[in-house]
Amino acid sequence: MKSVYVTGPGTNGWVDIDTPVTGDHDVLLTVKACGICGSDAFYTQVGGIPPREGATPLGHEPAAEVAAIGSKVSGIEVGDHVVIDTTAFVDGYLGSGGAQGALSEYVLVKDFEPGKQLKVIPDHIPWHVAALNEPMAVAYHAVNRTQPEPGDKIVIFGAGPIGLGALLGYRRRGAGHIVVVDIISSRLDKALEIGADAVINSAEEDVVARLVELHGDGTSAIVHGTRSGTDVFLDAAGVPSVVQTAAGLAKHGATLGIVAVHKKPVELDFPNLLPTELTIVWSVAYPTEIFEVTDDIIENWEKYALIVSDTLPFDRALDALELAKTPGAADKVVVTFD
Repeated sequence: MKSVYVTGPGTNGWVDIDTPVTGDHDVLLTVKACGICGSDAFYTQVGGIPPREGATPLGHEPAAEVAAIGSKVSGIEVGDHVVIDTTAFVDGYLGSGGAQGALSEYVLVKDFEPGKQLKVIPDHIPWHVAALNEPMAVAYHAVNRTQPEPGDKIVIFGAGPIGLGALLGYRRRGAGHIVVVDIISSRLDKALEIGADAVINSAEEDVVARLVELHGDGTSAIVHGTRSGTDVFLDAAGVPSVVQTAAGLAKHGATLGIVAVHKKPVELDFPNLLPTELTIVWSVAYPTEIFEVTDDIIENWEKYALIVSDTLPFDRALDALELAKTPGAADKVVVTFD
């Protein structure tokens, strides 16, 4: 079968590999869609994922159909549509350094355990939407890390897939007012369509003034200066100025969550931060959220569908990887197999 691998530093390619053989305790999946993640570009850049030696299979945002089950497997049936916990495979993380990748025609779940690696979804959920399950779990973990309370005022910096997924996650958690900040108008239009209460184009508007206008004055007896009434800030942009803006605006007791990947150190004004008692939390992956987010995707799949900007067929998977890593070319790229 065909599979996409990192074949060297900065190079991806097609590799012919054996179709997996289904053992007594295994489940064979036909991959139906697989999203492209920013980390795929990183894996390509560095030539694979240490400590794995040699070529590295790609693809860790899949949705699939059960093609075959072993004689001792129960709890799942051939033909079931499933989303996948790519961190729960016994042969390593799927598409992130393990033995298999989901930019392949088939994937084998070895030693299947009901409720561990797979979750069945209704047949009416489009494959390209189901493939959002993994990145949306990343976004929902970021939401959970910031511990929002019902009615909280939220600001999300960055209207890419994770920021938009967080928007839906905060809505699920009962947020009172959500503002999304970005520099690309089309992304902000999408945020409004998905459910943001307000948006700010930081390339054209005064972010500080607008947030005070939208979320009220957050100054207090111990925190002075210009402060907004925002309860939770989430950095899904990865730009130093975002963290600095949020920290400079934070009222006493606010929370700042960091889910974006920063490539350089960020300087913060600790003397001015001290009286705010700002809580800064970090978020990576999805310890528990991989299947928690699935029900929300099922219930609101039309809104999640808006996050996908481009779909390309499997035979153009290499083009999809190039498109996804090109700044400004696409927001969320998904490879489809039908």
